[in-house]
Amino acid sequence: GKYLELVLEKPLDREEQEEMGFCVIAVDGGSPPRSGTIEVSIIILDANDNAPVFTQEGYSGTVLENMPEGSVILTVLATDPDAGLNGDISYQLSEVVGKSESAFVIDPITGEIKITKPLDFEAAHTHELTVRATDGGGLSAICKVLVVVVDVNDNAPELVVSSFSSPLPENTVPGTVVALFTVRDRDSGANGKISCALQDQLFFSLRPAYKNYYELVTVSALDREETPRHILSVTAADAGSPPLSSTQTFTVDISDVNDNAPVFNQSSYTMYVRENNVATVFVGAVSAADADVGLNAKVTYSLAAEQGPERAWCSCISVNSEKGHVFVLRPLDYERLRQTEVTVSASDAGSPPLSANVTVRLVVLDENDNAPLVLYPAQESSPASSELVPVSAEAGYLISKVVAVDADSGQNSWLSYHLLRATDPGLFSVGLQSGEVRLRRPVTERDSVKQKLLVLVRDNGKPPLSATAALSALLLKDFSDVRLPHSSPAAEDQAASLTTYLIIALVFVSLL
Repeated sequence: GKYLELVLEKPLDREEQEEMGFCVIAVDGGSPPRSGTIEVSIIILDANDNAPVFTQEGYSGTVLENMPEGSVILTVLATDPDAGLNGDISYQLSEVVGKSESAFVIDPITGEIKITKPLDFEAAHTHELTVRATDGGGLSAICKVLVVVVDVNDNAPELVVSSFSSPLPENTVPGTVVALFTVRDRDSGANGKISCALQDQLFFSLRPAYKNYYELVTVSALDREETPRHILSVTAADAGSPPLSSTQTFTVDISDVNDNAPVFNQSSYTMYVRENNVATVFVGAVSAADADVGLNAKVTYSLAAEQGPERAWCSCISVNSEKGHVFVLRPLDYERLRQTEVTVSASDAGSPPLSANVTVRLVVLDENDNAPLVLYPAQESSPASSELVPVSAEAGYLISKVVAVDADSGQNSWLSYHLLRATDPGLFSVGLQSGEVRLRRPVTERDSVKQKLLVLVRDNGKPPLSATAALSALLLKDFSDVRLPHSSPAAEDQAASLTTYLIIALVFVSLL
């Protein structure tokens, strides 16, 4: 019995030939020799001598940055010629460049690479991944995966303000820069192309400065009294589809400049005061408004320098500097001053101050402070003259006329005449308005030759004031009789005096 050993002379490669067979012949030494044959079949068992191999040296894929979570980006594939467990491949992300490991996941069996959250093009344009394929025997291979993120218009333009001036004085010249800002968009291409616009505005405009900088400038004069605050809206829009935009609001307050003088609420004022007024009596107020604000609108009142012949009378008027109240400082007399005018000035507290003037006319109202003055008959003459009345005179005969005046005016100077007392009251009558003394009835023999009358002169004031006039009348049959008992020089003087009084009375009646 001989034993045969089969010796392996060189390494086998199962991947090239999994199985081989041959015949072994045993020959004896006889003659003729005899032989025996046996077929030998050799099955080569696998050894993990092959590492996995990727189908591509590198993989690349694109993904929109707004793709949802779980989207498959690409699939990697590796092969292993080994068999069984040695040829089973599993995949894993072994290294992620850019710390984006949380954004990707790979299926260990299929090699599908998915995203775990939406990607942001603005954060990273590309992602580099390293995928390792490992077989069951522990051999592995790696490949690089490049993920390119495609931009979508998901970022609105941004406005970054570098400087802003508010408030602005209302006398700011056109062309003054109010704000400087820059615009930017994190998107790319058309999605990042920005245009700026200022909503309808008459006083401001946008002016490109350099690169993406813009200036907000004034284009016309500002008026705080018309528009104290301007709200400006600047809109920046990109060229994406659909376009995105953002709006920046600038609130520009306009500060006051003393460009408005005070304005009185009336073109002139007329105030009234009764004569004999108490000192410092309030008669009215002037009022002026200033369209400015603050100190520029604080109005103070004063009396302006007066010109003219009535300047001395202006010292009787005073004006309160804060409220514009007008006072008369001392009692006035209507009979000396009936009206006067002063100029009141209103000045603001701006720098320089602005002012306006207005005329205030003070009218003095009459009070019934003057009693009637009897001009005829004169009450101071002694002895009193007598009126001569013929006994043949009929009713209505004019005996005399009481003449009186009143220094007051209006109703206070309207006079009425009343018979207060008489020797024979029924014989005489007095005209209520004219003051004429007439016979009420014919003279009779029973009437006394010498008659005395007392006439009351009263004005129409409240309360009324009055005066009295005393008259004498002689009832004569013939005017020559009056001279017979009085042929002395004294009688002649008395006749001359009576004639004089008659002439004076006629003159005053004519004047009235």
